[in-house]
Amino acid sequence: MDLEAAKQELEEFIPHVRSIAECSIRKMAGKDLARFKQFKEQGIAVRFGKFSQKENDQIRKNIEEFLSITGIDSAEKLLFTSRYPEEQKNINYLKAKHHFCDKLSEGIPRPWRLVYYRAKKIFDPNNYKGRYTKAEKEELKKYHALHGNDWKKISEMMSRSSLSVAMKYSQIKSAVNYGRWSKEEIRKLMHAVEEVIRKRVGMEDANSRSSSEKSGTDHLIDQETLYQKLPWTEIETKVGTRHWRQCKQKWMIILTNKMTKGQPSYRGTKAIQAKISLIKRLHEMQVEDYSEVKWEELTDIIGNVPAGYIQSKFYRLKVTSVPFWQKKTFSEIIDYLYEKKLPELEEML
Repeated sequence: MDLEAAKQELEEFIPHVRSIAECSIRKMAGKDLARFKQFKEQGIAVRFGKFSQKENDQIRKNIEEFLSITGIDSAEKLLFTSRYPEEQKNINYLKAKHHFCDKLSEGIPRPWRLVYYRAKKIFDPNNYKGRYTKAEKEELKKYHALHGNDWKKISEMMSRSSLSVAMKYSQIKSAVNYGRWSKEEIRKLMHAVEEVIRKRVGMEDANSRSSSEKSGTDHLIDQETLYQKLPWTEIETKVGTRHWRQCKQKWMIILTNKMTKGQPSYRGTKAIQAKISLIKRLHEMQVEDYSEVKWEELTDIIGNVPAGYIQSKFYRLKVTSVPFWQKKTFSEIIDYLYEKKLPELEEML
């Protein structure tokens, strides 16, 4: 089937199909079109939006049956195969042999990729507990008033992860500023980051050397320590007037400026070339999900910058270049950038 014919047939089921990248359309023609036609014969329309309980149950059933057929021992291994590098080759072989794409989407009138993303959300043990209800939000406020930032204790009381309750409390509390940062806020941010890094380095140092060895010795801090896995909710509390995401973004700007010695690393021709390289490298990775991207391996595109800086530039590129990006999967966004935006950027050089 040629591309135009695929667009015409898919348009019946996905009205916005012409805004999707061509390679994504070809994938949908191969994985979804026949399914969509079968659903049409049954009088069932293709669905978008929030998944129903029935659809969630069907996804769980499909996953359980596929695990039974293949002998793969957990949904996490099936859906997050990259977390298990020793078994990755065999799992991918079993997924291809037993037609994982078809089995996962069986009985669900949605594009395969949307079903795949939903399955990952359901079965990821690291992050999924569903949305917070109004009652849970009130409980969280009450527990925080009693226990402060003891997120471990609060998480046990709410049957949520420590990260989840910390992030949710950060979102619902008041007194957050927006707009330009004041000098006092920047000072507090830098002091807070320095404090948590010194604490971390001190703990690592204590575990690796005796006090006599430490005496009189200056710390040499790895570059990654300055931005990887910092406790942003703790930093937010120390700053007091900003959301943790604002703190993280501002720190990345400050850190990048220091690492590049104030030299412009993302302007003019350099910025265009960096965008081109970023799009090409992401397309070469052929990953299905944002979480599978190893951003630290892409920092050389711009230079001596933290991985978070690259992520922020990708976000800006996505928002400004991809129409209806909120409705697209990660791989569809990359396909669109590669097919539509990349030629435009190359012409600008």
